[in-house]
Amino acid sequence: MPDGPAAPVRFRPHHFLCALGFEGKGYSGRFVANMAGIVEGLRDAPDTAIEVVAESDDICTPCPKRRETACLNEMRIAALDRRHARALALEPGEVLSWEEAQARMRARVSPGDLAVLCVGCSWLAQGMCEGALARLHGAEASGGDT
Repeated sequence: MPDGPAAPVRFRPHHFLCALGFEGKGYSGRFVANMAGIVEGLRDAPDTAIEVVAESDDICTPCPKRRETACLNEMRIAALDRRHARALALEPGEVLSWEEAQARMRARVSPGDLAVLCVGCSWLAQGMCEGALARLHGAEASGGDT
């Protein structure tokens, strides 16, 4: 008997750009392993469905800062989510593929926008997400895929 479609991966709005820029770093070994598995799955299968949620998601599951369905830094994280949801036109409950998410990031977020979108993010200064966003825009200019 064939399996039905897989349940969508659940993402808070700011995790779309986090997944784009992920380079194997994180808050703990368990967190990194979990996020690596999610990101590799998206890169291997860009048609993977992602559901937008307004609380802790599949990336947050092993995070040491997670507190039930929220974050130890919930006020800062909720502000990140609001800015990202507005920039990417995301609504809780919306489902889109990783391929569609990348197209939306490419269309709606320009290199340099992260200085405002991601203000307060401890990873911003490392430049991983900015570099990934620039590569995403470069792939568009060259006609390639990411």
